[in-house]
Amino acid sequence: MQDFAAHAQKLGVTFNNPTLLVEALTHRSYLNENRTTAGSHNERLEFLGDAVLELIVTHFLFLRFPSKPEGDLTAYRAALVNTYSLAETAEGLGVNDMLLLSKGEKKDTGRARQIILANAYEAILGSIYLDQGYEAAAEFVARTLTPKIDIVLKNRTWQDAKSHFQEVAQEKKNVTPTYKTLSETGPDHDKQFTVGVFLSDKEIARGDGKSKQEAEQAAAQAALVKIDS
Repeated sequence: MQDFAAHAQKLGVTFNNPTLLVEALTHRSYLNENRTTAGSHNERLEFLGDAVLELIVTHFLFLRFPSKPEGDLTAYRAALVNTYSLAETAEGLGVNDMLLLSKGEKKDTGRARQIILANAYEAILGSIYLDQGYEAAAEFVARTLTPKIDIVLKNRTWQDAKSHFQEVAQEKKNVTPTYKTLSETGPDHDKQFTVGVFLSDKEIARGDGKSKQEAEQAAAQAALVKIDS
């Protein structure tokens, strides 16, 4: 049995309406498997949280880097809010153990789980925004996510991974990478793409994202790690 009061405490948030947190942590698969359970899954909250997150991170970067051009700020934001970054943040908060999932989803620890964790982070943010407003949501992001900007800058993960991988692949293998969409899932407002990056006919790595472009960047970043290892 889940202890949602303990979950809220671990997240550092006190909810006026605790059912919002329950909804934020409920995956669609859980309700499909437990049809007598009341309540809603977290996709609407995720939809809201995605928009709130973009505004909060954009505002943070705008203030933090007053002399940086739009292109750099956009790259910084993408590095902070991509699937891998949000999933890593959610996992660090213990969200993995808080989620209500079907038995099948509980067994998956790969890319699909990363997407679920990233979506849950956005849903939690959406629930905080509904429960307490923008300032509380911004405080949560400031405490859990935006401090990663220092790591982003240090490791230069904000750079265009596709361009970087193309240079490396041409230098080391004399081949130009190609990208192929391997899967496309989810409703229209919340598409999830998996893209593979190939050298000739050999798949080097895969990446996920909410757009083909984001998934391509994630695949290129994964390929950079592999080709350098």
